[in-house]
Amino acid sequence: MSSIELKIEGHIKIFNPETQEVFVDKDNSIHYENFSEALAFSLANKGQNFIYEMHFGNGGTSVDPTGVISYLPPNVKAQSADLYNPTYYKIVDNTSTANLDGLRNKTEVRHTSGTVYSDVLISCLLDYGEPADQAAFDNSQNLDGSYVFDELGLKGYLAGQPGAGPLLTHVIFHPVQKSLNRLIQVDYTVRISSLSNLSSIG
Repeated sequence: MSSIELKIEGHIKIFNPETQEVFVDKDNSIHYENFSEALAFSLANKGQNFIYEMHFGNGGTSVDPTGVISYLPPNVKAQSADLYNPTYYKIVDNTSTANLDGLRNKTEVRHTSGTVYSDVLISCLLDYGEPADQAAFDNSQNLDGSYVFDELGLKGYLAGQPGAGPLLTHVIFHPVQKSLNRLIQVDYTVRISSLSNLSSIG
């Protein structure tokens, strides 16, 4: 039986699409156990565990009185792993009827013929009015606020269980506040590469 070795890696860019100000631009961590299961379910067309939601949280860092930020490690070990403190999420599957803005919150596959990798690009926009109970301005002194985000992850789909799918990726970053006066867009790229064609087994 032939087999291939896969490499999965991800990168996020968080920015204001109007001003082009970039808040975060870094690699993320993959939950390899949950991702391997998601790939298997997808290949078997079983209708679950595919990328469905982008989750935001505020439990990834702590800030001491002098302003020094401490970062927790990405939570990508246990199969039941989650964000440290999830506070908000949006559906990014643009084929779902529950996605109310599939033009700006979407998932697409990009592949260049002749290459051995394919990208899944997930775009998510937090518009001016969302979340509904956010602060008016991005000048909060409280870095523990619900929408001062410092962690983000992609979750898979589980029928009838919104928000409860498996955590596929997780990234921790310095706090970024979502407020009424700013747009925030996340472009999240997951690259799946075939590294080699290993020799036959058996």
